[in-house]
Amino acid sequence: MVGREKDGIWITLKEEIHAAPAEVASCISSAAGFCRWLAVGCDITVDDRGARDDRGARDDRNAADDRSSGESGHARDRHEDSSGERALLSIAWDRAWNHTTEALILEHDIAAVADGCARIKFEWFPSPVDDTPVPIEIVVAPLAERGDGTAGARVILRHGPFAEETDNLLFMADSAESWRWYLCNLRSVLEAKHDMRAVRPL
Repeated sequence: MVGREKDGIWITLKEEIHAAPAEVASCISSAAGFCRWLAVGCDITVDDRGARDDRGARDDRNAADDRSSGESGHARDRHEDSSGERALLSIAWDRAWNHTTEALILEHDIAAVADGCARIKFEWFPSPVDDTPVPIEIVVAPLAERGDGTAGARVILRHGPFAEETDNLLFMADSAESWRWYLCNLRSVLEAKHDMRAVRPL
């Protein structure tokens, strides 16, 4: 869904996943979790550099053909909540880490993963030519238990705000399509044990 809010245009995507809520939450709480549905390799690290280095902050848009692998080549977590340090989300789109995205993590709440709750907010660069980040927030919350005793979780992804300019709206449309596909893959991985990246990559 795309909507206009006070600060600009926002993408809001929702997915209900019928899998154990804690397992769904784990997919946005750790590097290994992100590798199950999004990244080929992933690092969540703490960087104590004082100034931001943007050289690795934008993704390589030529990496789409390398996203077909459903296996993780690399996953590490070194995430700490330490004052004055920057937590970074590093995503590799290929096993050799030739095509990568590095994003500053703005917020990461993983205290209640065991209860099926998690939240991450990080910078994202939808435009390959613009250094202005448009944050993404992903929230996982458990669904009420159904009559048959099974449960699940709702995943909500919010991306914005985008300025109401033609170029920005084109990048927004492209980003919405990509993230919709990845959320569908998350559901496919958890519900059907089928990773679409292996047979039908984005």
